[in-house]
Amino acid sequence: MAAKHVVNKRAGKTKSGPAAPRRKSAPASKLPENIALVLQGGGALGAYQVGVYQGLHEAGIVPNWIAGISIGAFNTALIAGNPPERRMDALREFWETISQPYLLPATTLGQEARFTGIGEDARAWLDAWEAWRAMIEGQRGFYQPRSWFGEDAFTASGPTRASFYTTRPMIETLERMVDFDRLNEGGIRVSVGAVDVASGNLEYFDNAHMRLDARHILASGALPPAFPAVEIDGRYFWDGGLVSNTPLSQVFDTEPRRDSLVFQVDLWNARGELPQNLLDVAEREKEIQYSSRTRTITDMQRVGQHYRRLLRELLEEIPDSVRKTNPWCQRAEQLACNRRYSLIHLIYRDRARFGHFKDYQFGRVAMREHWQSGLADIGRALAHPEWLELPKGENAFVTHDATA
Repeated sequence: MAAKHVVNKRAGKTKSGPAAPRRKSAPASKLPENIALVLQGGGALGAYQVGVYQGLHEAGIVPNWIAGISIGAFNTALIAGNPPERRMDALREFWETISQPYLLPATTLGQEARFTGIGEDARAWLDAWEAWRAMIEGQRGFYQPRSWFGEDAFTASGPTRASFYTTRPMIETLERMVDFDRLNEGGIRVSVGAVDVASGNLEYFDNAHMRLDARHILASGALPPAFPAVEIDGRYFWDGGLVSNTPLSQVFDTEPRRDSLVFQVDLWNARGELPQNLLDVAEREKEIQYSSRTRTITDMQRVGQHYRRLLRELLEEIPDSVRKTNPWCQRAEQLACNRRYSLIHLIYRDRARFGHFKDYQFGRVAMREHWQSGLADIGRALAHPEWLELPKGENAFVTHDATA
């Protein structure tokens, strides 16, 4: 589905999110037939993806395929499950809801100025406090401790109860904020990944092949032992990030292949500093475990697409009479491809260093910062309109690192 790239030149306060930084206008250009938004898992860091989406939304770039893992699946559902004019409001409402604890007063979005310039040590205490509240109280509209209901997580029986928290509030939140009829029939392809607990295999729930509901989204983010497995048609699923924290391969490997512009939005950075203490070790372990192997995947795709295109060129040199009758040529026809891909890669690096608890530090001050960083990063990416174009010449696959 082709689209026109129209840059929204407005800057300043918006109804849907933080103030948008001024950025260069990009000339209108015809975009590829397939525009994919790929969203990694990362818990509270997922507000960064909302900032990225806001930048795309304001620029008039409309993805027709969104694939997500874990918190990326929640953001995917909120976008695809609302009409275009409602999407930013739905994302804002969702993040304002889940950034509230259950008991103690929340830091509101209007109070960020109190925490500006308070010093690194004071900010570390604020972040630790918000993370502690998330563990003890849970987050409104998201999860609650089982102990509140007189349940003991260590003696609970059954895969849907063996967890520290219950996610029943999230089902209610999804069903209230997401129109699943629109999600399944609204013209955006949706793919969310989850792990079959029994087989250990990563599977994708895709609205091109099945009807999705709140269970499929919740399953993609059911990270054990915090959250319980989700039962779907007699099978039980955990968070897809246990096997692969990015659905990038799903977008690249699905056939038929199409010329594609892909925005890959990562919340964990594979590269980092050497840890100096046990807290640093815990943080670095998470970064390595959950970071996407995006460079590995894109390198493999680049090589694979090169050979698929080479095969296509070779087939053009073979007479039609041979191509139509020779079984090897017929097989080669199925494998050959001359499609082109442009991937814009964004990795959250700005305020992602909150300590080992950064993925469950849902405080509103941090949420606002994550959001703002995503908006700024996509703004820098869109200042390069040539990145939106498909590669030319012999190179069929190109990657642009928007946050290098």
